[in-house]
Amino acid sequence: MGNWIINHGLTYFILVVWMAINTFLFVWFYFLYDLGDRFIYTRHILGSALSWARAPAAVLNFNCMLILLPVCRNLLSLIRGSFMCCGRTIRKQLDKNISFHKLVAYMIALMTAVHIIAHLVNAERYYNSRHGDYDELSTALSNLGDTANTTYLNPIRSLSTTPILLVFTSIAGLTGVVITLALILMITSSMEVIRRSYFEVFWFTHHLFIVFFAGLVFHGAGRIVRGQTATDPPHDPKHCDDEVDEWGMEENCPIPQFAGGFPQTWMWVIGPMVLYVCERLLRFVRYLQSIVIRPSKVLELQLMKNGFKMDVGQYVFLNCPSISQLEWHPFTMTSAPEEDFFSVHIRSAGDWTQKLIISKEKQMSVDGPFGTASEDVFDYEVAMLVGAGIGVTPFASVLKSIWYKSKESNPKLSTRKIYFYWLCRETHAFEWFADLLQVLEREMEERGMGDFLTYKLFLTGWDQSQATHVMVHADKDTDVITGLKQKTNYGRPNWDKEFEQVRAENPTSVVGTFLCGPAALASVLAKKCVKYTDVDPRKTKFYFNQENF
Repeated sequence: MGNWIINHGLTYFILVVWMAINTFLFVWFYFLYDLGDRFIYTRHILGSALSWARAPAAVLNFNCMLILLPVCRNLLSLIRGSFMCCGRTIRKQLDKNISFHKLVAYMIALMTAVHIIAHLVNAERYYNSRHGDYDELSTALSNLGDTANTTYLNPIRSLSTTPILLVFTSIAGLTGVVITLALILMITSSMEVIRRSYFEVFWFTHHLFIVFFAGLVFHGAGRIVRGQTATDPPHDPKHCDDEVDEWGMEENCPIPQFAGGFPQTWMWVIGPMVLYVCERLLRFVRYLQSIVIRPSKVLELQLMKNGFKMDVGQYVFLNCPSISQLEWHPFTMTSAPEEDFFSVHIRSAGDWTQKLIISKEKQMSVDGPFGTASEDVFDYEVAMLVGAGIGVTPFASVLKSIWYKSKESNPKLSTRKIYFYWLCRETHAFEWFADLLQVLEREMEERGMGDFLTYKLFLTGWDQSQATHVMVHADKDTDVITGLKQKTNYGRPNWDKEFEQVRAENPTSVVGTFLCGPAALASVLAKKCVKYTDVDPRKTKFYFNQENF
């Protein structure tokens, strides 16, 4: 339990607080409409469906306020980079921004479903009440209205209006349909199978959030849920509800008047909307300097900095106007902050990347950089870096920066040991990165820092011819695939063995474990960090960090 608290305690505390706020809002507004005197007559027609419609609306306001904040990447980078008072554990929460974004979206979807079902029931009850299917009081309430048609209770103002007609002729109904359709399209296109196979579908449909928020702002303007307003003399439902025929004739029972509540949703969402608009306005343009096609269908782009400030492991969004004016894709920078350019390595993995590789015009637009978990590597005295496939890119930046810092004997380099693991399915994937490892290997030996970097490469896929080739050259001093002194391992790592080794070699250290790779591997490493963390504050502790775009 102590290990779990160290690695996940703050994350779950934040989730509990978020869930508690949602629960409070739901319960508070449920009883506000279920017990409030202003809605006695409204409840008489609608029953508990009134509260079941309004309580989710309050929760929706809160979560629609939150949904944009996790994707305000410049804001998150500002918090991460500028406010150093934020501790390591707090900054780790910023790396879970997309996970929280998804969680908030699920809550919005759930509350939207409850809200819709309750309002469909409300529309049916309004219709039945208008047609006199209920008691005398319900009929009398449905028939109320002044000459300007402003003080009514039942929004169905004529016998010919059906619930479906109410939905498609009222502001609340029309905007509700638009909001719901936009939400359905955004959620369904966000499924992993769609994002990975048809990214353009995900990208374009996700921009329906503009329609969603526009509809949300105007949704409450219809004021379809109405409550009793004050009159002089006052109308007391508890006294007058059984004297319908005397309304307006008896001094103590004037005709009751009703009005819709003031729209409040815009007040919840206007702040995040302004922040997000500013976020999009911060995009700026950089121009390509050089292009290098690396092995294994990897494209390297090197771009001018021109005042561009970066840190290790950060990422940028790239846009190629000749392919699409609207599509922006995230890529981790592989260059070090000490270099006079910044670079990204792009693997051919979809339509956009394939078009980029064969495109003759490579003028690029750049948005960023944005912070990631890898920025915190140098905050740990020991670091475990785990990359899978092209997921090695953030660690290319880290290792290059280490090389520059060691070359300059940078006194600010507090990290004393790095363990680097790279898992690949094919041998060609190693080639473009092997030259950097060779330079680091040689440089560390020359400076007497051979123990500073321990790296292990794992080939998870091979054929018989490759196996035979390796066996024939097994006695060579360098690896036959990479040319490095460290031989390539075949198969997947035994993570228990690796963590035991790190713990044994660093018995009193705080170890940062960083991953850029698939969710399945993240789950394994997170559990190992919990398993091998010692509750004793004087002994080894592992903190798990994952890249999350």
